[in-house]
Amino acid sequence: MHDIRAIRENPEAFDRDLERRGLSPLSVELIALDDARKGAVSAAQAAQERRNALSKEIGAAKKAKDEARAAELMAEVARLKEEAPALEAAQGEAEKALDARLAAIPNRPKADVPPGADEHGNVEYRRFDSSRERLTEGRQHFELGEATGLMDFEAAAKLSGSRFVVLKGHLARLERALGQFMLDLHTSEHGYTEVVPPVLVRDEAMFGTAQLPKFRDDQFAAGDGFWLIPTAEVPLTNLVRESILAEDELPLRFTALTPCFRAEAGAAGRDTRGMLRQHQFNKVELVSITAPEKSDEEHERMLACAEAVLKKLDLSYRVMTLCTGDMGFASQKTYDIEVWVPGQQTYREISSCSVCGEFQARRMNARYRAKEGRAVNFVHTLNGSGVAVGRALIAVMENYQNPDGSVTIPSALQPYMGGLNRIEGPNT
Repeated sequence: MHDIRAIRENPEAFDRDLERRGLSPLSVELIALDDARKGAVSAAQAAQERRNALSKEIGAAKKAKDEARAAELMAEVARLKEEAPALEAAQGEAEKALDARLAAIPNRPKADVPPGADEHGNVEYRRFDSSRERLTEGRQHFELGEATGLMDFEAAAKLSGSRFVVLKGHLARLERALGQFMLDLHTSEHGYTEVVPPVLVRDEAMFGTAQLPKFRDDQFAAGDGFWLIPTAEVPLTNLVRESILAEDELPLRFTALTPCFRAEAGAAGRDTRGMLRQHQFNKVELVSITAPEKSDEEHERMLACAEAVLKKLDLSYRVMTLCTGDMGFASQKTYDIEVWVPGQQTYREISSCSVCGEFQARRMNARYRAKEGRAVNFVHTLNGSGVAVGRALIAVMENYQNPDGSVTIPSALQPYMGGLNRIEGPNT
């Protein structure tokens, strides 16, 4: 959500930022909508002020026993009273029109975000190479999983259709181990507070983090006004909605391991084999709520926390700074972590870490009171994957695969696997 006052103060800068996003200038349209809103507010206020003044005049006329004048004034009050609902409705419609237009415009990119129309404009920020020899070829995760009988897409299709999977035995435990490992890392070493949030949320929460209204088709509606969460970013960020925090409370850092649900409406035909793009998947989410002057520093910190997961698993990865054309709707700046997957001989996204500034806070009305001056300002919000559990499972399976089809368990996960150091393959 954008501040119309800031747009009025510097419309050229706003339009330049939209142009970097590949959008046409909108400041003239938005200012015209705001003028209409102001006009409607002024008309309603003027009518109310006139009614108040007439009420005083009526009292004076009656005191002077001028019944004719009092009757004339009362008739005008009655007329204004009849017109009031229409004026109030016009004000509401004008406010609604402006808010709806503002809500449909993506966040303004930070000045250091690289230009570009799509993923081809993304810029490598840094990379990490594992201590093991990196595989440059190998079987894909679904080939490994199906060969052991521990990854069953056919059974999932009978239950739920495409883009679902059933994990069994040691693979099921490995996925659980990954989630628990990540939670323990973020809570014990990185200072995040673990949260178990609802996975059903209402419209207001989805609007607050900008999944609604623009991305309605990508979500799963659950009926009775509920939505299945696409990511724990939604409930975790909305924990501070409609509140005023003390500056001393900041930063707030939350983490959660939840199932996530995405319709993948815009991904028809993409990654149809395997677990890369599922309707249901588990993810460890990181969310930070900060004061504005700390949000850039918090962004780098969050990225490092997500990277620590892959470093401890000894997986090769690279960090990409997303360009203006590839960033998410609510983001000011985004880093993607892409892990090496030898089965595809490429890097694939396993985490996105974004700073959103006050964009989501305005939609949630989430604020804080400064220690100095006691001013009330909007907080800044950040979110990131710490990391996607299913994709981490894919990365572990493909990078730790052996020629006989078995998968070695990374040392960081062995305590969570009851000491098991290998998942046996079909040729073991």
